[in-house]
Amino acid sequence: MSGVLTALAARYAAWLALPDEDTIAVATEDDQNDVRAMPVILRFERATPPGRSDLLEAAAAAATAVCLDPRAEPDGEWHDDLVAWIAMNIRKVARRARGAHWQAVADLPGRTITVGTAEVRALVPGRVDAMPKEVTRLQITGSDVPPDEPPAPPSDVPVLWLNPTVAMTVGKAAAQVGHGTMLAAALLAGSGRTAELADWAAKDCRCAVRTATPAQWAELRRVAADPISAWANHGMVAVRDAGFTEVAPGTVTVAVRWPR
Repeated sequence: MSGVLTALAARYAAWLALPDEDTIAVATEDDQNDVRAMPVILRFERATPPGRSDLLEAAAAAATAVCLDPRAEPDGEWHDDLVAWIAMNIRKVARRARGAHWQAVADLPGRTITVGTAEVRALVPGRVDAMPKEVTRLQITGSDVPPDEPPAPPSDVPVLWLNPTVAMTVGKAAAQVGHGTMLAAALLAGSGRTAELADWAAKDCRCAVRTATPAQWAELRRVAADPISAWANHGMVAVRDAGFTEVAPGTVTVAVRWPR
């Protein structure tokens, strides 16, 4: 399961070891004539806006649900597109939709996850210059929502801790938590924990997203400093951004803690 994530697992530690200023340079090495991205569509209905934590949890789950779907397997219809995307940089672009525009993207290949007040649909990635009009007509900006105060996270799901020192729009944060669940899935598969991964996929990749306190974040960063031992001994994965938008190159935006 999750063979499409093999390339991601293989380069994880090397990516975290790069000097900050090199992250954006490495991320621009993709063939600029073949830039690929996963559209992550956030549902924003005027009358019933989603809560921020629900929205981020749905986004985190949806991105990885696409990668773990049976259609991502070697004989599946999504496999080649996912492999081509993951072999490059795992760019995601969050957009917002409502009404008829939301219904239109529901017909495109992908997975929709509902968490509480929120619905998010992650689409099968493709070339940026060949995205369907149902996607390109959707707005990227204007999708922020105020912070909320969710309860303590459950102990039986992975928890994605957001960096409390970095301000991110909900669209940026949605992409970052999607990276986080994908990395955790890739390392699970690479560790041979395929039964555990299959069980998580069957539960729609449920997870919790919370903002760490400064003290929590300092401890998470200390543990994540060595990516190999962090995963092997603590079930910890760190998400490091290239710095194209909103945050400085090399910023660690999310720390994922797998339940143990």
